[in-house]
Amino acid sequence: MRRLPHVTWLRSFEAAARHSSFSAAADELNLTPAAVSQQIRLLEQHLGIALFTRLAKGVQLTDIGLAYAIPVRKSFLEMQSATDGLFHVQSKSVVRVRCSISFAALILAPLLREFTRAHPGIDVDLSTAVWSDRIDDSTVDLDIRYGEGDWPEQNIHPIPVDDATIVCHPDYAPRLGTALRAETLAAADVVKIVGSEADWDRLLVQCGLFDGQRLDHWVKADSSLIAMQILSAGHGCAIISRSFARRELQEGRLVAPFDVTLPMSANFALVERDDQRRRLDVRTLIDWLLIQRI
Repeated sequence: MRRLPHVTWLRSFEAAARHSSFSAAADELNLTPAAVSQQIRLLEQHLGIALFTRLAKGVQLTDIGLAYAIPVRKSFLEMQSATDGLFHVQSKSVVRVRCSISFAALILAPLLREFTRAHPGIDVDLSTAVWSDRIDDSTVDLDIRYGEGDWPEQNIHPIPVDDATIVCHPDYAPRLGTALRAETLAAADVVKIVGSEADWDRLLVQCGLFDGQRLDHWVKADSSLIAMQILSAGHGCAIISRSFARRELQEGRLVAPFDVTLPMSANFALVERDDQRRRLDVRTLIDWLLIQRI
C-alpha cells in the first residue's frame, strides 16, 4: 500500500487547487509562494504525476489533479466538521444567501434541511430578488444569479440546471394535442416569463415551426414560480426548466406533453462576495451546493 502523502503537502495542494494560484494559497496558509510550490512539487514527486500545469500566469489543474482535488477537499471538510463538532462549543455562524424567488423556492429551500443536518453550526439566511447584478453591501455573502456571467466579482461558480420544456396542467394538456404544431401553440394560452419571452421563438425555430410571427401571450409572470402557480390552476402552458418543475412533474401536478427540450438562454451561477475567501462557513456552503443535483 502506498504511504499517504504528508498532510502539509495535501493542505497546500487543496488550497492551490481551490484558488488556481500558488500565491493565493500561500496567502491563505500564511506561507510564501515558494513554500507552497515546493510542497506541491514534493507531493507530485511522491505520487509520480503532475497535478498542475504551470502557466505564464497562474496554474491549472491537470485532469488527474482535478480528480484528486475533489476527495482531498472533501476529506479536509469532514475533518474540520468532526473537529468542530467534538472539540468546540461555539455559537452558530450565519451565511446570507440571495437568489431569485424561483431558485429559492423550487431548488434551494428543499435542499437546506439536508445542509443544516450535515452542518448544524451554520445557519443560512435566505433572501430573494427579482434581478441582481452585483453584491453591493455586506448583507449578502453569496448570490445566485441568472445571466451571462459578466459580473464584477472575482469568484463565480456555474450551477448547471436542466433544459427547459413546455409544461402545463394535466387537464390542459389535451388542448395541446400529442404533436407539437405551430397552429396549436398560436391558439394556446401561453404564459410568458419576464426576461425569457424569447424562449418561445427559440423553441419554434429549434423545431422548424417559426413563421416569423411571435406567439401572443395570455399572461406574463415575473418568475417561473409564479408561472407554475398560474398553470396549477388548470389553464395555460409555459416554458420552464425541468429543474424548477421537477417536483411538480414527478408528482403529476404538472405534465410535459411534448418530448422537446430547450437549452437555457443563460446560466445560473453562485457568486461570492470578494472578501469572503477566508470564511470556513461560506466555503462549506459553497462546496456543498456545488455537488448537489440541481
